[in-house]
Amino acid sequence: MSKQFIICFLFFSTFFSDVQAQPVMETGGKKMPNEWIDAATQHKIIKLTRREGSSLSFYFHNNPFIDNKMVFYGKDEHKKRQYFIVDLATFKVTQLTHHVGNLTGEILSTTRKEIFYQSADSVFACNVLNAKERLVYVFPDNFKGDITTINVDGTLLGGVYASPEEKEISRKYPQKHDYFNRIFQAHLPRTLFTIDIDKKEINKLFSDSAWLNHVQFSPTNPKLMMFCHEGPWHKVDRIWTIDIHTKNIQLIHKRTMVMEIAGHEWFATDGNTIWYDLQLPKGQTFYVGGTPLQTGNELKYQLSRDEWSVHYTSAKDCKLFAGDGGDSAAVAKAREGKWIYLFTPHGDHFQSEKLVDMKNHQYKLEPNVHFSPDEKWIIFRANFEGEENVYAVEIKKS
Repeated sequence: MSKQFIICFLFFSTFFSDVQAQPVMETGGKKMPNEWIDAATQHKIIKLTRREGSSLSFYFHNNPFIDNKMVFYGKDEHKKRQYFIVDLATFKVTQLTHHVGNLTGEILSTTRKEIFYQSADSVFACNVLNAKERLVYVFPDNFKGDITTINVDGTLLGGVYASPEEKEISRKYPQKHDYFNRIFQAHLPRTLFTIDIDKKEINKLFSDSAWLNHVQFSPTNPKLMMFCHEGPWHKVDRIWTIDIHTKNIQLIHKRTMVMEIAGHEWFATDGNTIWYDLQLPKGQTFYVGGTPLQTGNELKYQLSRDEWSVHYTSAKDCKLFAGDGGDSAAVAKAREGKWIYLFTPHGDHFQSEKLVDMKNHQYKLEPNVHFSPDEKWIIFRANFEGEENVYAVEIKKS
């Protein structure tokens, strides 16, 4: 027996042993193992949140990563929402918070190595390395705001204040389909603000009789904030930025036709481009659009109806994108849209690859895709096992 034959035999024995260790299965509809290969796509999927109870990843434009760890939130044994962190190499999960009340906010500062969140009128920070918590700020009685973002150098929190009249609408009509148009039509004042974390001072930036929402700081420019005019997308020029020093406000994308919509906006990692879901018009022709902040010369990549996604995201160099698909009840009315997608720009359109079969997922829970820190995986949340968990699918086919 030759030496070359022995080497080849050992290699293929190891290879096939590894393949056999990963069962090839339909994704969801039953309890899944911690790792498997999606039978429809041949991509490997792993469960990241290996704990009891519901676990959810962050909204698509909120960064959850620090080094090779990911912050997520889930229900504790008392059914209260708490924050946890998982090591993406070992899958070790550590609980960070132990609050009695419910917590809101998905705000991670890699500069400070802290996660910021809110309970009632109080803002807290928790160190993600040692789980030490501190009180950051308490809103005054006449200005009960909500924090949503932190700037890149970790000095300022940002958020929005809603009037008591608007909060009463939300309380009286808790379902989105009941409050959404009511708040939009009410034209009640909202105010953008920042909180200086060290000085514990609030600064009111801008007020308008419009539904200001989705406040995000630039990932590279500590003085640039993005916000939207919320409401039915075909009735608003939605995406705006504000320089928090000069108070200069800029519209990022202006609608050009009846029923055009643009939204679910996010910053590219380098902060140079704002990307968004673009439909010309709504429900008919689908694009991912982008506005470079330096030139304003818009980009757009077309997709098919089935490839449209509730949310998109981009890799660091914007040479790859991902989408979380959608069901037939969503705006695209896709018949075969329940997939996690990888998109590659090619000329004026995206070339797509299906990564995860989501037919057993209920899209009332939005999957919200993220590229992993090494950009070898797409991370998403799903309920296809019957309970919410966080998963990762390998971009390279198994």
